[in-house]
Amino acid sequence: MTRPVPGAEAIDPDVDLHVPAQRAERRWPTLAAVSAGGALGASARYGVSLVWPAGPAAFPWATFWTNVAGCALIGVLMVLISEGGRSAHPLVRPLLGTGVLGGFTTFSTYAVDFERLLDRGEAATALTYAGLTVVGALVAVWAAASVTRRAVRARGRVRA
Repeated sequence: MTRPVPGAEAIDPDVDLHVPAQRAERRWPTLAAVSAGGALGASARYGVSLVWPAGPAAFPWATFWTNVAGCALIGVLMVLISEGGRSAHPLVRPLLGTGVLGGFTTFSTYAVDFERLLDRGEAATALTYAGLTVVGALVAVWAAASVTRRAVRARGRVRA
């Protein structure tokens, strides 16, 4: 039985630390990809908040739809990377998944919005928002992954 290398952490779940070539994976390119992607995703999220600002007494629709759309895109990306039939570059997932889409989705703002609704005495709206966001995000990632999976399979049948 081989033992894990002390202090070594996998950057990507596809990395097997028992394989020496994978153990030597470079961390700096991955960190740079996540950072660059995060800057792009957070900038896009900020752009959405400028285009669709939520007033002090308004329901936080921009945050809700940003999170739902981001989760749908994560579903598409993960299917394309894992089931698309072509090997993706090792930095695609950190750049697009963790970076861009991680920076675009904003569950920290979701928590702040929830707290603001509670502070205004709108407990029912806060609970609705909390539940609706979780259900919307889960349904979005499932639906987008399902549709993408079917499209990938159909494309594979056409080429065969």
